[in-house]
Amino acid sequence: MSENSAIKDFNEVDQYAIVLAGHGSRDPKGVSEFEELAELIKQQSAPRAMRHGYLEFASPTIVEAVESLIKDGHKSIVVVPALLAAATHAKNDMPGILLMLKQSFPDIDLHFGAALDLHPELLSLCRTRIIEAESATDNIVRREDSCLVVVGRGTSDPDANSNISKLCRILEEGLGFGASFVCYSGSTSPLVAEGLRMAASLGKKRLVILPYMLFDGVLVKRIYAAVDHLSAAQPELEVLKAGYLGCDLALANVFLERAQSGFAGEANMNCLLCKYRVQIVGYERQVGIPQQAAVKVSLEAAQMQAAQMQVIQPYIPHPIEAESFRIIEQGRDWSTVPVEIWPIAKRLVHTSGDFAVPDELFVSSGAVASGIKALLRCRRVVTDVTMVESGIRKDLLKALEITTWCGVHDTETRVLAESAGITRSAAGIRRAWQLFGNDLVLAIGDAPTAVAEAVRLIKEQHWRPQLVIGLPVGFVGTAESKLALRTCLQVPRITNSGTRGGSPWAATVVNAMMIEAVNMLAAVYSKQQSEVGIFEVEDVRA
Repeated sequence: MSENSAIKDFNEVDQYAIVLAGHGSRDPKGVSEFEELAELIKQQSAPRAMRHGYLEFASPTIVEAVESLIKDGHKSIVVVPALLAAATHAKNDMPGILLMLKQSFPDIDLHFGAALDLHPELLSLCRTRIIEAESATDNIVRREDSCLVVVGRGTSDPDANSNISKLCRILEEGLGFGASFVCYSGSTSPLVAEGLRMAASLGKKRLVILPYMLFDGVLVKRIYAAVDHLSAAQPELEVLKAGYLGCDLALANVFLERAQSGFAGEANMNCLLCKYRVQIVGYERQVGIPQQAAVKVSLEAAQMQAAQMQVIQPYIPHPIEAESFRIIEQGRDWSTVPVEIWPIAKRLVHTSGDFAVPDELFVSSGAVASGIKALLRCRRVVTDVTMVESGIRKDLLKALEITTWCGVHDTETRVLAESAGITRSAAGIRRAWQLFGNDLVLAIGDAPTAVAEAVRLIKEQHWRPQLVIGLPVGFVGTAESKLALRTCLQVPRITNSGTRGGSPWAATVVNAMMIEAVNMLAAVYSKQQSEVGIFEVEDVRA
């Protein structure tokens, strides 16, 4: 068979082209190493057509690479993510790009390959890098006296992060290390510096640091800098730097295997424990949420987009609402109410229909201003019950990019409440403290036990929410919980006296502050763009 015949048969039987989709790097060496691997894959896959593209930070883009193959007449293309783990880029960003391409080129057969994950060839390559590091020193140390430290990229996907732990455990047992430790370069903890300190405290004679990364770049350099810092701080401890995976024939072959699987429709993601598909502990709320590609733009494009953005408008009430507030203005003597709390006091009158409500309010000094600033900066409101959460206006939340959280119905909250012997509302507040720390506004409108738990955490655990709104309704413990909050001097707070209140009241206070925040941003936007510009709004948020 002639060479031309072999090429013809190859194309007829197995006709698809490949795009190797890389993330991209700000580091030129990382880009050059990726392109070196792309060239190796191209050689291994010849005579198949092959291109490479980037998600960000480099060119050509993934879209440009696909369009290049289409222009050359290819009808079937497999996009293979050059990613070690199936996390956000593999599950959201790149599939989003592929979807846009399918819509633009409906006649082209587009496929998506799986991320590399824990392939046996990658485990063998890790072993090689570890042995190379050990061989570079004259000091002989038994593996059982060494600790292996695997540094992963770190993502917001717990399943992807857990694969690093699995990789580390396989290498520890397979190579006979006396201990192992996992840390990450970003997005999750422990981070590199902390992880190295903790690994050093295990008492082993040697640490072997393995960056589980494809190529050199900002993250790898950050890892090695942390290793150098540890070595300087603890010269008695031998610390070895293993190489990252890099351009290797084994890696090229795994990518080609992923391409074949993608073309055959066998590109399975880590769906068994995918947070978008099943309820993973701590990520239950992310099941079924829309998966959208992140839009990356250059600074120049961002500035152009900012110049074209519509100026944010101040809050404009409905005519009936405006008439209601005209009546509220005339319905009582407002000179007895501090001016700084007028926004929330008048809206509470509007919600309750009672002009006496402002006389029952207690607002600590500066609490309203602190709450508005916290909404702009922290962008998170925690509520005790879903009724408060439902009463917070969605249009204002969207305009200010604020999220709400209520854990009262979560499984973890139920288990905590049953185990600790507390109400679910109180358990939800405790979980908010555990999950979010101080960066939130707390709005309680139903459960006195939630107020009591918040006060306890503030006093005993030094919790410092940016603002606590405590306006529960009821006869059992309600007045007492409000008094406890009123005398809790450590945090800004808004409450009232007596038994009145409720979820609509707590939501109303949040809504009033969001309206003030919108008006504040509108005032910034209304200044001359040449002097302020879109980017000064971030200063207001900060």
